[in-house]
Order: sequence, then structure tokens, then C-alpha cells
Amino acid sequence: MIATLIAAADAVVPAAVHPLATTNAVLNALATVLLVAGWVFIRRGNVTAHRAAMVAAFGVSAVFLGCYLTYHYLVGHVPFRGQGAVRAVYFAILISHILLAVLVPVLALRMFFLAWRGRWEAHRRLGRVTLPIWLYVSVTGVVIYAMLYHLVP
Repeated sequence: MIATLIAAADAVVPAAVHPLATTNAVLNALATVLLVAGWVFIRRGNVTAHRAAMVAAFGVSAVFLGCYLTYHYLVGHVPFRGQGAVRAVYFAILISHILLAVLVPVLALRMFFLAWRGRWEAHRRLGRVTLPIWLYVSVTGVVIYAMLYHLVP
């Protein structure tokens, strides 16, 4: 499934964009879909599907982190070339994305711990904070990619 998404993305991505940058955006988009699916499943009372979706979202996010670190090791810093208002918007999104992205692994691991221990009320309470943050980070990851490589290449 991931290979199909990457192949489809490659069809519309300029050749100058490193394949791992596109892979990272696809992984963020996939994490978003899995997070929303997990939320829908638990709202419908399907705990088994919720668990599978959330474990998959965590796995995809972990693969993303590995690809992201590899990409920046290979490519280094990629400057944003936009000017004016779009530059301010880009950096506002980027800074909020980075600050919240630091929290996601900690929050997600805590969520898994609470679920594993059967501490459902604490799991639910933390989930109400964790899900919006994780979704924001996943969605803004795709937005940052689009702004960096497509809006102002």
C-alpha cells in the first residue's frame, strides 16, 4: 500500500525533490488517515480495530522518523525560498509543528502504557489531548512539504 502511494506521488513530484521527502509526506498523510480511522473505530465501540489503527499509526510515524532523519542526514538543511507573507505563514506552521512534534512520541508511548495497564479513564483523558496534537503534527508535516517543494520550490 505504501509503495503504491509513493509511486502515485512520484508521478506528480518534480524530479529535483528527493524521494525521501515525498516518502515522508506520504507517511505523514498515512498516519493522519490511520489516526482518524482509529478515532472513528473507538467512537463506534470497535476496540480491536481502534487498537490496530493506533498501533499502525505509531508504526508509520516511527518509520517516518527514521526516513526523516535519514533524509536530513543525506540532504541537509533545505531552505524555504518564499518571501513576504507566505514566509511568515511557513515559519509559523514550521515552528508550531516542531514544538508539538517533540511531544508526540512521549504522549503516544504514555497512551500505549495506559492502555496496556487497562487505565481506560486516564487513557481517554490523555487521548483527548494527544489525538489533536498528533493530527496537527501529521497534517502540518504534509503542508510543510507542499510549501517547501511545490508552492515555492
